[in-house]
Order: sequence, then structure tokens, then C-alpha cells
Amino acid sequence: MTTLLKSATIIDTTSAFHKQTKDILIIDGIISEIADNIPTNSDYNEINLTNLHISKGWFDSSVCLGEPGYEERETIENGVHVAGKSGFTQIAVNPYTSPIVDNKSAVEFLINKANQSPVSVLPIGALTQKSEGIEMAELYDMQQSGAIAFGDYKRPIENDNLLKIALLYAQNFDGLVLSFPKNKKIAGEGIANEGLNSTKLGLKGIPSLAEEIQVARDLFLLEYTGGKLHIPTISTAKSVSLIKQAKSQGLNVTCSVAVHNLVITDDALLGFDAKNNVNPPLRTNKDVEALLEGVKNGTIDIITSDHNPIDIEHKKVEFSISKSGSIGMESAFGALLTKLDLETVIQCFTENPKKIFGIENTSIEVNSKANISLFNPEITYTFTEEDILSTSKNSIFIGHNLKGKAYGVYANNQLLLNT
Repeated sequence: MTTLLKSATIIDTTSAFHKQTKDILIIDGIISEIADNIPTNSDYNEINLTNLHISKGWFDSSVCLGEPGYEERETIENGVHVAGKSGFTQIAVNPYTSPIVDNKSAVEFLINKANQSPVSVLPIGALTQKSEGIEMAELYDMQQSGAIAFGDYKRPIENDNLLKIALLYAQNFDGLVLSFPKNKKIAGEGIANEGLNSTKLGLKGIPSLAEEIQVARDLFLLEYTGGKLHIPTISTAKSVSLIKQAKSQGLNVTCSVAVHNLVITDDALLGFDAKNNVNPPLRTNKDVEALLEGVKNGTIDIITSDHNPIDIEHKKVEFSISKSGSIGMESAFGALLTKLDLETVIQCFTENPKKIFGIENTSIEVNSKANISLFNPEITYTFTEEDILSTSKNSIFIGHNLKGKAYGVYANNQLLLNT
């Protein structure tokens, strides 16, 4: 297949063509030519889109797909379709399935199910068997089958010694360990940020301390064991401060933040809408400002959509009994550009996460493999249910004004457009 991208502005700080507007000719999945004007040909699939920008393919480090077990929420087939049309060429898929992805066969199932897609599915294996936090899972076997990291999705490792052993063991094969930052005893049955709004609404609160004490524990363990630790979806100002200090001390720790925790505060809870029930919860404006600053100064390495489809039976109910989680791939780019500059967003979607998770990251250069996201960073619109591509419709961003939208992707010698 031969594809010609016309008048595409390249956003790639590692490319000699950074910020230049060029034509790009791709033949059989390889960038063949980059020039000011490449003559068209009847055999070419010419792509000419308004204000077309391209970058290295985006990677989302936290995506849930229902299959196996929760196909009514999202199948793998539709999930990768959503990812591609949202601009992501690679997604890390959480072990939030039934059965849990805690062995090599389950890892291979996920990879094989999507091997014909333009979007690569990269499984995160469960750190513990059935994600129960009792016995460590088959980490090495899963890595050999294609797992890129190990963690129990939204389930903290309560056993200190178990996390210590996992950090030590994973060093034998350079494995990346994920530890969700939540102390369950302090969080209790809380469902919203503990503060003025939760008190007004009569909602059980989750104090910031529940996250911060877990982050501090994890960092102490990492200091003792060595290894690589990734703390997913932090949400408080103190967590940013703790991780910044740990990095300054030379600890090999990285972290991510969910898009919604960068954009929305717990003031959104005042409507009692269950779409705003997420884990970790929406925090205060002070926390949001600290998280944004953490992204800008490099303390926070990755931004993720934390895409989590939830079926209508568990979401369109009273806030207090709803399941936490929001889909987010479709809205991620547009939401972030309301808060951050384009290059920072691209950095947190490409360079940083791919380096941390050990994923190939080719530049936009002649003779390079084409792994490209296509987008328009200037378009403004109100996000509605019509913009949702996922099977589940539980988006926290419905009704929000966004800036920027993905056109699609070119990857694995395939073009997938959201037009």
C-alpha cells in the first residue's frame, strides 16, 4: 500500500523535520520520502486533511478492554478501533478482565486477538495471582510471552513484603512493577475526595493521605530493593512532591496521571452525576495545579486516558453505588490541549511512556517505519455522546469544551481514519 500525506506539519523533536510542513510518502509501511511537494499518483492513497499535524504514534499506558469476561463493556476488536481513531497506535491493556491476565496463555490471547490491527495491544500482566494480592503471578513467563509490565489494576499491594519481593525478583529480567497508590484502610469505603464538597454532599471521603502514605511506603521499599517502580495515576500535590524528591535521590521511579485528574476538580461532584466517579477521585484545584506543574517540570512522566469502560447497569445509577471509572481515549487529546501546550502533550504520549515501558519509538524520518498519529490541534468543539466510539458511554468529559482532535493513525502498514 502507498499512502501520501499532503501538507502535514511534523511534531517530533527527534526529527530533522520538527515543526516543518511537508508531504510524506509511505510505501509498504516505510517512510519513503519527505519533501515540500510530492507529486500525486493515481496509485497513491492521498490524504489531504484540514490543518493536518502528525507525530510519532501515541501510546496510552492504561487502557481497559472488557474482553475476556466483560465483552458487554468493550471487546478487543472495538477497543483497538476506538484507540486508532483516537490517535493511539499502541495501548497497554490492564488485567481488568475475567479471568484475570495472570499467566502466559492469557497474555498471548490478548496479543493474538489484535495482531491484524493497526493498533498494537501490549498487555500488562497481573502482579499477583488473580490480582488477589496474596501470591506473586508468573511474571517471567508473562514477560516472555509479551507482557510489558506487571500490576494489579486499581488494587493496591497491601502486603509490604510481597511488593519488596516483586521488586527484587523483577530485576532478574528488567521487569517493570506497578503499584497502585491507595491505602485501603485509610480510604475505607470512600468514593470522593475528602473535603468540603464531599461533606456538603454527604459522600464518604477518600483523604489525600490514603494515596500519599502508600506512595511514601512504595518509595521506601524501592530505596531498599532497587529495581524499577511505576506508580500509576497519582492525584495529589503531596504525591508529586514525594516522587520529585525520590527522583532527585536517584531512585528509578516513574509515575502517570489520568487526563481527568489534570482537567477536572471535585467541584464537578456537585451535580451528583456518577460519570464523575473515578478512582483515584477528582481532587481540589490546588492538586490539579500541582499535577499540571509536575507534568511541565518532568516529575510526572506519563499522561494516560485511564480508559475504563463500565456498562450502563453499573454507571447510570446513584453516585454512591456506581462503579468508578471513565472511558477516555476519544477525549484525551482534546481535553489536554485545554491545559497544556502541544509539545508537552506529545512528549507525555510518546517519548516518555515508550522509554519507560521499553517500546520501539521510531522518528519521522526517511527509511523509518511509519508509526504515526494524525491530528488537528486547533479545532474546538463540545464533546458529546456522538463523539464516543466506545461500546460503553461512561465519559466524564460529556459536555466539556475541548481543543484538538485526532484524525486517526498510520501503523502496521494500515491507515485508520476517524472521518
